[in-house]
Amino acid sequence: MSKQFQARRLDVAAFAQAQAGLEGRDEVDGYPRVLQELHAPRADLAIGWRARGEERRAIDGSLRPALHLQVKAALPLTCQRCLGELTAPIDIDRHFIFVPDEDAAAALDDASDDDVLVLAPDFDLHALLEDELLMALPLVPRHEACPESVTLSAQDADFDAAIEERRKPFAALSALRKPDAG
Repeated sequence: MSKQFQARRLDVAAFAQAQAGLEGRDEVDGYPRVLQELHAPRADLAIGWRARGEERRAIDGSLRPALHLQVKAALPLTCQRCLGELTAPIDIDRHFIFVPDEDAAAALDDASDDDVLVLAPDFDLHALLEDELLMALPLVPRHEACPESVTLSAQDADFDAAIEERRKPFAALSALRKPDAG
């Protein structure tokens, strides 16, 4: 009988040993931190993901439980140039190696090409998905060329009037001048 694995409470060691796989297509509202970053959340937005358990050789030569994670999505973000909607394609393909404790993680993390995480009996794959989605978002989303031209202006209606007043600060004094008696 094969073991059933759940993304919210994943036994990574057993998942890797069984070389099992999980995949899903989740609605974006299941990821509240990602939802906050979107231009306009829609009901049709979905995040497709696939996780595969495997055993990989770590940089120290030991065989470790590992997870291969793939995520695909197209998320509507706010263009920081025109403030319009921008669809950002997200394509994540990452490997994670699991170690028994923080000390082992610290020792392997700098030298390893794979991300190193601490093994937990009830690993939350869903939380890892959300973290990876957030890190994959562009820091400053913007169109290559905005669909509408953007007028860049830092003045309001009273701006020109204020400049005019500043140009003639002594205009009122001209009425006090005596006419030349010449």
